[in-house]
Amino acid sequence: MNARVTLATARRVLAQLHGDHRTVALLLIVPCVLMALLYWVFDGDERVFGRVGLMLLGVFPFVTMFLVTSVAMLRERTSGTLERLLTTPLAKLDLLLGYALAFGVAALVQAALASALALGPLGLDPAGSVTLVLTLAVANAVLGMALGLLVSAFAQSEFQAVQFLPAFVLPQLLLCGLIAPRDQMAGALEAISTVLPMTYAVDGMNQLARTSELSGDLLVDLLVVVGAAAAALALGAGTLRRRTA
Repeated sequence: MNARVTLATARRVLAQLHGDHRTVALLLIVPCVLMALLYWVFDGDERVFGRVGLMLLGVFPFVTMFLVTSVAMLRERTSGTLERLLTTPLAKLDLLLGYALAFGVAALVQAALASALALGPLGLDPAGSVTLVLTLAVANAVLGMALGLLVSAFAQSEFQAVQFLPAFVLPQLLLCGLIAPRDQMAGALEAISTVLPMTYAVDGMNQLARTSELSGDLLVDLLVVVGAAAAALALGAGTLRRRTA
């Protein structure tokens, strides 16, 4: 790993993002719009919105980062950019860490905007501190980014990359406890949910709805989310191909 090369890659990706206004809108505006839409769906009912909104504050950034990064990495491969880059001293891990750093900055801005809207004008009032809410929201967005980079290695086209969203993300949404409590699911489904990273992302937000401190359970959720993101990046470095066959 070369820190200088990693930072150069991050700067290049950020420059590309800056020039892609549609992607910037998807990353920064869509989660805010979805949070506002959710608030209006419940007609401003603070009790219901307070229960569901906090969980989705972690889910929306996860989904958008997954979609954008999976397509962005695939575009690098199909355009031949990745093949040219890997003929230089740039290592695969340098490339993925550069992407992670660049999109990590985007995740921080995304989570900050969505959290500011939810905790401010929309009146979301979690028991946990704003710092903890923002930390977990950013971690969830970074997890979505890391998983998006990982699955992009298995797609042959941008259309296939988008197909990974329902195939890879929606099952996690169904089993993470967002729709139904996990302890009320069939035993097999509950067991499957324990190995899905989004389960811990949602559970962490649930913890923040109930406690104002960094409890042991919340710390475990946060560590699992961060660990899953790191593992996805490591696996991505091992599966990354120079170009699409």
